[in-house]
Amino acid sequence: MSATVRLTMAQALVRHLAAQQVHDEESGTLQPLFAGVFAIFGHGNVAGLGEALYRERERLPTWRAHNEQAMAHAAIAYAKAQMRRRMMAVTTSIGPGATNLLTAAALAHVNRLPVLLLPGDAFASRAPDPVLQQLEDAGDGTVSVNDCFRPVSRYFDRIVRPEQLLSALPRALHVLTDPALCGPATLALPQDVQAEAYDWPASFFAECVHAFRRTPPAGDALAEAAQALREARRPVLVAGGGALYAGAGEALRRFAETHGVPVAETQAGKGVLTWQHPLLLGPAGVSGATAANALLADADLVLAVGTRLQDFTTGSNALYRAARIVTLNVNGFDALKGGGVQVVADARLGLDALSAALGPWRTDTAWRTRAERAAADWRTIVDRVTGRREPPAGMLPYDGEVIGAVQRSRADSARGDIVVGAAGTLPAELEKLWRTETPGGYHMEYGYSCMGYEIAGGLGVKMAKPDREVVVMVGDGSYLMLNAEIATSVTLGRKLIVIVLDNRGFGCIDRLQQACGGAPFNNMLDDGAPAIDFAAHARAMGAEAEHVHDIAGLEQALQRARAAARTYLIAIDTDHRRTTAEGGCWWDVAVPEVSEREDVRAARRDYEAAMQKRSGSNPGKIHD
Repeated sequence: MSATVRLTMAQALVRHLAAQQVHDEESGTLQPLFAGVFAIFGHGNVAGLGEALYRERERLPTWRAHNEQAMAHAAIAYAKAQMRRRMMAVTTSIGPGATNLLTAAALAHVNRLPVLLLPGDAFASRAPDPVLQQLEDAGDGTVSVNDCFRPVSRYFDRIVRPEQLLSALPRALHVLTDPALCGPATLALPQDVQAEAYDWPASFFAECVHAFRRTPPAGDALAEAAQALREARRPVLVAGGGALYAGAGEALRRFAETHGVPVAETQAGKGVLTWQHPLLLGPAGVSGATAANALLADADLVLAVGTRLQDFTTGSNALYRAARIVTLNVNGFDALKGGGVQVVADARLGLDALSAALGPWRTDTAWRTRAERAAADWRTIVDRVTGRREPPAGMLPYDGEVIGAVQRSRADSARGDIVVGAAGTLPAELEKLWRTETPGGYHMEYGYSCMGYEIAGGLGVKMAKPDREVVVMVGDGSYLMLNAEIATSVTLGRKLIVIVLDNRGFGCIDRLQQACGGAPFNNMLDDGAPAIDFAAHARAMGAEAEHVHDIAGLEQALQRARAAARTYLIAIDTDHRRTTAEGGCWWDVAVPEVSEREDVRAARRDYEAAMQKRSGSNPGKIHD
């Protein structure tokens, strides 16, 4: 008879997670697949899962955070920084603890990032029904708040009997480690079932080494893609996050150089090539570079590698008006979005195979020359914008000048900082201006553009890359939404440098509002609103902090921050009206058809003209 081990469901879950291993590609050693568990305990997880985590705390560390959404953001950022090769789990109580995870679950789903969510749930037995914090549905007795996780999870299950874990947990792990399915997995855990014992097969707790297998391209799709490229005269490769997660940087560089194909980046793909590469045009789309957008507008073929072709990348499907689309993506759903040739494959294997199929083919010399000149011109623009300078007299600095000061303060240009951002004006400015030499040096959450991700995300990045300086750049609006993990970073000894750009409100939305003809309304703080002392607030959470008044003061503060032993916050007042003028393209934001205000009617006329221009493109070429 097979050996068994009698454990509670929670003990079995934790012991199984602790047994999961993965080969670390950098060190060549075995590492735990799960680096640990973020937990905020309450009724619904403290007795069952809490005791189980204590029992395995040496093999599977548990960390306490201050906000459930934030700790899930930290776990997701950890997985992103580890290129999805390692990950974390997150557990909460029932009720608000569980629903606080929903935003983070959606963020992980949109960004194709793995995180295991373990929210507590009401009693499966229903003996004390309704328990504290339990949602009741008069029409369905099986519903709990955790059903909200279904649309934002790549895998969802509710464990109402201990033995269900034997099938549910391997399925969840498959989703978490599969490059095509990757995203959040949720196992809702009723509190009584967590505590129930079962005789588990001992094999369930044997060490398991996960292999991240690469999907090779199908021959017919590869041949079709190669033929499409041979027929193209003006191709551009757009590199997305899938290229980074596949470790395809070298393959992409070889492809670009061998065939003379210029490269543009998405937010998630930025850093797959070093910023100095002569064929790197910079970012594509709405927050893109002049070089990338000019060549994309004239391209006759776009090779989209590992990208979802989100509207910021495509200029709301108007930028690549004349281009044929070839997609190379491990996720078949994302490969469909080009409406053209689809190669479903790992980015690294796919690029190498496509290069071999192309043989000696290269783009026209004139196209390569134009690309290299445009890329060099863009680097000159970035030099100018981020060079040492103060703003015009009487004006506050803006984001580009702050970014320049941060970059100039770096001592180690070979490895550089890891910059973390998420929402507001900063994603556009950082995508244009931040320079990174290494994959992962640019960590932007822009699939969900979630305000409040920044500081928690920075914590997760620092936990993944403790030897790198992690610089979080965050606006005052995002900071005020979610900042408590500053205290967690101090508690855990994970130092961050946090730059708060205080423009007194939601500056980017104020500009968007007025660009659409709207009157300035409900976005910026007026003179009656209190001035927030962000430095004092950060010091109250245990960080070192200061407020500076200008770029010279920022540069001096950055040196102190780099020398500090714990998290250091620098606040600086900035001008929300100034942005980097170069780059960018049209973005589809619907303007009201009817308004009593002439500014709105004028904006509507401009909007209709832009829509007419887009409708003249080849419909069906890009779908998102």
